[in-house]
Order: sequence, then C-alpha cells, then structure tokens
Amino acid sequence: MATSRAVAYLESRKNIAGSACGLVGLVLTFTGVAGPYWPAVVVGLYGAGALIAPPERPAPPDFPDPSAQLDELRGDFEKLRGYLTDVELSVTAAARLRELTELLTALLDKGWVAELLAHDPEGVHVLSRIVRRDLPEAVDSFARTRWWTRMSPGTDSPELHLERQLGLLRKDAERLAAGLREVQARRQESHTRYLEDRGGTGGDQRLT
Repeated sequence: MATSRAVAYLESRKNIAGSACGLVGLVLTFTGVAGPYWPAVVVGLYGAGALIAPPERPAPPDFPDPSAQLDELRGDFEKLRGYLTDVELSVTAAARLRELTELLTALLDKGWVAELLAHDPEGVHVLSRIVRRDLPEAVDSFARTRWWTRMSPGTDSPELHLERQLGLLRKDAERLAAGLREVQARRQESHTRYLEDRGGTGGDQRLT
C-alpha cells in the first residue's frame, strides 16, 4: 500500500511541478545565484511548485451513456414481451397492453427516436422504469391477485386495476413521445429562423 502511494506521488502533478521548480533551483545554484543557501533554495522552489500545482482529480465512474443503456433496455424489453405473451388477460386489458407495447416499441426503435433519446437521460430513465419495473409489476400483481380473487369472489376486479394501470403507463409513454416531438419541432423552427435570418428578409424569397 505504501509503495503504491509512493509511486502514485512520483507520477503526480505536484511532484512533477515541484521537480521542475527544483531544477530551476539547481540551475541557480550552478550559476552561483543561490550562493551557500542553495539547498534551501532548491527545497523551497520544490515546495512552491508542489503547492501551486493543481490537485489530482480522480477519474469519474465510467457509467454507460444513454445509447448503451438503450441497447440494454431493448434486450430487456424483448424478454418482457416474451413474458407478456404467456399471461391470460381480458379483452380490454389485452387491447390496452397492445397499445402500450406498440408505443414502447416505437420509442425503443433504433432510428431517429434513439438519436433524440441519446441526449435525454431522463427519457431513458422513464422508459427503463416502465419496462423494467412498472409494467412487469402491474402484470405480475394482476396474475397473483386474480388467483386469490377466484378463491374469494366478490372483491374488486383485478382486471379493472390492471386496465387502469396500463392506461396510466401509456400516458407516461405518450408524455415522453410528446416531449421528443416537441424537441424535434423546436429544431425545425430553429432551422427555419436560421434560414430566414441568413436570407435577410425574414420571409419567403422568390426569384423574379
């Protein structure tokens, strides 16, 4: 441990800066400027260089970027779709689930939507939360509750709860899609303004 710390200090910015200033002190010694106090001059310059050097900054954690997270999320979504095909649902719940999965499929597409999401970590988080937690939890809790409801009829219908949950999850996905659409619309409007400003007329131009 001590050896590794010593090696790390030898390679540090403080040691490099201090050594450079110490070399200046040696030059002053050889030229006779430092005089008999050259050891103090060399040590002092080394210390000054070490003090003014910027501190070492540990490297930040290498977390995957949104693009890599999307690739992993697509794989998890395929696993989820395989799980959903084995769950018996009511007609209404199945229709709502199909609408939700179609929207999620579009959002996870590798086309231009993925390019927008690559700059939207919060959007990737929303998708991850739906795919990895909210949707499987909704379906699994439905399957478990339905079994108990059959054992004890007369309680609230688990199908109705599932339908409501799927509707709420679809609204989350729709809000995400609307936000991405707004980003693209602003980009288009910005390009229009740029072309108008470049033309210097603020409107359409026609050749005469």
